[in-house]
Amino acid sequence: MSLMRSLNRALSATTGLQVRKAAAVAPPGPKNAAAKPGKRPTPVYRCPAPVDLATDRLLREPVFIMSPVRSGSTLLRMLLNAHPRFHAPHELHIRRLEVDFGSKLSQRAMSALDLERGDLEHLLWDRVMHRELVRSGKDFIVEKTPSNAFVYRRIRDCWPDARFVFLLRHPVSVARSWHEGDPGKRTFDEAAADALRYMRAVDNARKGITGGHTLRYEDITAGPEKEMRRLCAFLDVDFEPSMLDYGRKDDTQVVKGLGDWRDKIRTGQVQSGRPLPAEDEIPEILRPMCEAWGYTS
Repeated sequence: MSLMRSLNRALSATTGLQVRKAAAVAPPGPKNAAAKPGKRPTPVYRCPAPVDLATDRLLREPVFIMSPVRSGSTLLRMLLNAHPRFHAPHELHIRRLEVDFGSKLSQRAMSALDLERGDLEHLLWDRVMHRELVRSGKDFIVEKTPSNAFVYRRIRDCWPDARFVFLLRHPVSVARSWHEGDPGKRTFDEAAADALRYMRAVDNARKGITGGHTLRYEDITAGPEKEMRRLCAFLDVDFEPSMLDYGRKDDTQVVKGLGDWRDKIRTGQVQSGRPLPAEDEIPEILRPMCEAWGYTS
């Protein structure tokens, strides 16, 4: 008879209890490991009336470039930044700047001022961008973070006088460039599926915003002066020839992870785009978007 059975017989006779082998317990995770936060719901906010803009917003007529990833938005911001009236910094990711109340009293105090969490976030976004604009000494700021397309309604509501530029590119070229940017991170199929999320967001923004201006990357690389003249007319500024020769950029001006950083964008001049994909090179997942954006015959 095993020791365990003998022990259990004795325990059962005297206490009614028995010993059982404990189930395996998973080892504890690192002490500093934090649970991945879930997606926060869109906070409550109000849309400032035109009469309130003078007190609620510092920026006037900011320009937002709505584009998928790898669509030439860094090139477009370089061209605009070469204009004496536009400051186009690297991607600012303002939508990720969030505000929390440190206590219920602070929440009550802000609510008494008619400021909810969303309103405070909008004030923060506006202040950060205005600070950057003032430091540049120019008149208007340009923001080109691709993920802004996912929150275009908040941006439109935050700045009722904002101007929107939609930059399109052949969906297959977008997917290829997204894959080539980090081939070890994503296959072409994964890149196509991920880039499609951005394309759909931009498409929704184009449909949801009236009065925007649409550009195509292929048109910019084929005829930059013509497209910049059209864009300047939309933005109500004079075209400047200096836009076409925006100057060589170093590591302080082109930052990896905050836009395109590779050699092509550093040359300081518009380079030729890649040939358009053939019809039989379009994967089924991208075909509807190619048709919607006019990239199929």
